[in-house]
Amino acid sequence: MKTTISEVHKYVGEQVTIGAWIANKRSSGKIAFLQLRDGSGFIQGVVVKAEVEESVFQTAKTVTQESSVYVTGIVREDERSPFGYELGVTGVEVIHEAVDYPITPKNHGTEFLMDNRHLWLRSKKQHAIMKIRNEVIRATYEYFNDNGFSKVDPPILTGSAPEGTSELFATKYFDEDAYLSQSGQLYMEAAAMALGKVFSFGPTFRAEKSKTRRHLIEFWMIEPEMAFYNHEDSLVVQEEYVSYIVQSVLKNCKLELGVLDRDTSKLEKIKAPFPRISYDDAIKFLNEKGFDDIQWGDDFGAPHETAIAESYDMPVFIINYPVGIKPFYMQPHPERDDVVLCADLIAPEGYGEIIGGSERIHDYDLLKQRIEEHNLDLDAYGWYLELSRYGSVPHSGFGLGLERTVAWISGTEHVREAIPFPRLLNRLYP
Repeated sequence: MKTTISEVHKYVGEQVTIGAWIANKRSSGKIAFLQLRDGSGFIQGVVVKAEVEESVFQTAKTVTQESSVYVTGIVREDERSPFGYELGVTGVEVIHEAVDYPITPKNHGTEFLMDNRHLWLRSKKQHAIMKIRNEVIRATYEYFNDNGFSKVDPPILTGSAPEGTSELFATKYFDEDAYLSQSGQLYMEAAAMALGKVFSFGPTFRAEKSKTRRHLIEFWMIEPEMAFYNHEDSLVVQEEYVSYIVQSVLKNCKLELGVLDRDTSKLEKIKAPFPRISYDDAIKFLNEKGFDDIQWGDDFGAPHETAIAESYDMPVFIINYPVGIKPFYMQPHPERDDVVLCADLIAPEGYGEIIGGSERIHDYDLLKQRIEEHNLDLDAYGWYLELSRYGSVPHSGFGLGLERTVAWISGTEHVREAIPFPRLLNRLYP
């Protein structure tokens, strides 16, 4: 019976064949242990010299790291294994012998591993992070599909930018200027006016010259937009969605979280509702904590966000930021003209902002005024303005950064490990 490692639990006591790679091995005079991986998981194969042909045992002893093989054996339960099963090997067929595989079980520097990212992905830790990323994506689709959202795909090439063009990658679109999208939000607002509740999931690009552990040049965003939803309605969706994906990872990625030594007790606390603190109170809190470098009207940096998050054991919303530090499209506070109806969701444990969201301006005159105040091209935003001319309604939305979220849930220090092939300030290879 040909199967995969993830499916061996169905065949306890039976003989199976698995196509796999040799992740590692060790052997003595009478027994060899093969650490096998096939993409779906990892399992140990045990080869006992007295129980197999001599040629099989010699192959098991000499096969090299990352060689591809077909391994045949009997599936056995194994309480000592985190996976719960092992393979009593009866046959090993080498498909391709790998020679001098560069990533050995010893420690390697980060730059070396990043240069070999195409191979580093095969390691147990990186495999676990990618499986958690996949579960976050799966749970995202499940949550929004189950709650009446339609998936819409905004364009990647755009003629304008939702937050200005200072941090965009510019390109030529035949004889016009174009930019790689930094957000699909404006297009998602148009989609919400047609379909009610929508979400997108796709790549975004920021030409931001940052080297911090929280930043990527290319990353993936989940961007829902909801017609007839005010800011409070949106906050409820945000905390329910984040709670949902965290609980889904806890349920479906126990093995991967164990590989990463993730403290799951911290994740078990992540359930809606989330605490909230106003921008005003956050500034006061930081000043009282000795952060004299920030005053009202300033945006928060990583140390500020971390200090605020450390006061809570779950994500915290910072709400109602000043008008001057937020994009043009955010709805003003009904009782104050100096702040807008918005929120950033700050993850615990120093992972920073994972969501930015707001109620959107739906008044034509005010939206036009804000576009002009930000020195943006009215012609380029003409289609967007028309959304508030023809049947405008209150609406809200947000964007969640996938890689920061995966890094937080998996307990991975640097966001570069939360994406298969990271694009960083000085890295476009591999």
